[in-house]
This record gives sequence, C-alpha cells and structure tokens, in this order.
Amino acid sequence: MNQTNNLKSGEKGAWISIIAYLVLASTKLIIAYLGSSEALWADGLNNSTDVIASIAILIGLRISQKPPDRNHRYGHYRAETIASLLAAFIMVAVGLQVIFNTIQKLFISELEQPDLLTAWTAVGAAIIMYIVYRYNLRLAKRINSSALHAAAQDNRSDALVSIGAFIGIIGAQFGISWLDPLAGFLVGLIICKTAWDIFKDSTLTLTDAFDEDRLQEINKTISRFSEVKKVVDIKGRSLGNQPILDVTIKVDPYLNVQQSHDITVKIEQVLANKHGILHTHIHIEPYLD
Repeated sequence: MNQTNNLKSGEKGAWISIIAYLVLASTKLIIAYLGSSEALWADGLNNSTDVIASIAILIGLRISQKPPDRNHRYGHYRAETIASLLAAFIMVAVGLQVIFNTIQKLFISELEQPDLLTAWTAVGAAIIMYIVYRYNLRLAKRINSSALHAAAQDNRSDALVSIGAFIGIIGAQFGISWLDPLAGFLVGLIICKTAWDIFKDSTLTLTDAFDEDRLQEINKTISRFSEVKKVVDIKGRSLGNQPILDVTIKVDPYLNVQQSHDITVKIEQVLANKHGILHTHIHIEPYLD
C-alpha cells in the first residue's frame, strides 16, 4: 500500500471519530443539562472539542495527500503533524476551561444530585469510544499515521474520561455530592495530559527529532554489510509519518561507480524491509585508512 492510499485509509478513522463525537457530544450535553451532572457536562464539552480536533486531523490527512509541487518538493506530509499540533491546542483550551468551571462548582455549598440516567449515559459512551479507539489504533499502526495515532490516544482518554464521570455520578448518588464536580475536574486534567502528549510528539517531529535507539539499530544493520568499511555519520528525521535517513559510509576506494551504487541499493532494500525506512540518502566516501 503506497503512502497516498495509506492517508486515504486514515480518513476513514477520522470520519468515524467525527461521527462518534457528534452523536456523543450532543447526547451528553442534553442529558447532563437535564440530569444536572457537572462530570457528564464536562465530558460532553470535551467531545465537542474532539469534533473540531478530528476535523483538523481529517484536513491534515487530506492536505498530506497532495503531490509535491514547486514550493513543496518533499510533498505535504507534515500537514498531518501540524494537524495533530492544532488538535492539541484545541484540547488544552477546553481542558483548562473545564478545570476552571469545576473548581468553581466545588466551592458551592449546595450541589444538586445528578440523575442516574447521566451515569448510564457515561458508561455507554465509554464503551463506544473504546471500540473507536481499538479501530483507530489498529488502523494507525497498519498505515503508520502519526495523526491517526494521536486521534486514537484521544479516543482512549475519552473512554477513561467517561468512566471517571460515571464514578463521580455514582458517588453523588450515595450522598457524596462533591464527587461529581471532582470527577469533572479530573476530566479536565486528563484532557490537558492527552493534549500535552500529542503536543510533545508533534513538536519532536516538527523539530526533526529522531529516536536515538532506533538510529543505533539502523547503524548496526548497515555496519554488517561486508562492503561497508565504516559508517561515518547517520541522521534521521520525519516528514509526517515518513522517516528519512541521511547516511555517510566509507567503502573501498577502488570500486567503480556501478559497484558503489549497487552497495547503496542493497542497503536501502534492507533498511526498507527490516526497519521500514523507505527514504534513505546514502553518501559514499573512499576508505583511505
């Protein structure tokens, strides 16, 4: 499956998230309002922003499919990462708002007991989001999509948020009235933590970070080729979900151009099959030591 087809497959996961969030957000907000649950209301607001975040990811996946042009010789793959970053900003804004609102509620002396229907709504939402999470996680791994992986992590946190809302509502049913707004507060913290994780991963990609341990493993693979006398340098970065390597090796100085080229082709094929690196730039230098 080529990269464009991968991105198109990723759109399915984004659409499933959008539809699920639209249904759950409207259901939660209506029932939370009628049933007087701060935890479920916070959960509903969270899903409302998730709709926007999922749309941002969908747009990023669409832009990433555009072919290289005059100003983007490497393609538009980083649009996917930028979409993840935008999703993180949206999530943290709502998370902070939820935290602020629920802190205010915690200091209100008389809190209204939420209706039991709000608890069952939270449980049903948790089950739905866990199913969406499993689907998107499998799809993200299959197509190696950072944006869809971020969406899957958001799906999982939403399932946990709904479980937390359920616990808070049930606690309020037993007279612990402050447990419902406390659950809403924890919902806000989970939203912010998820946003931070997505933000951190996105900024690492955008600043050309690459896993050092992975580079060491790739270095060992290249060093095993008998024709490679020395690996001088190896660097890695990512364009969206596409890892790119720049490698400098030293070989026998008496090899001709065709022989040197054949070595690079063999290395590229092994890196693609063993490490999933589809884009490797290999520079050859003469080994004179």
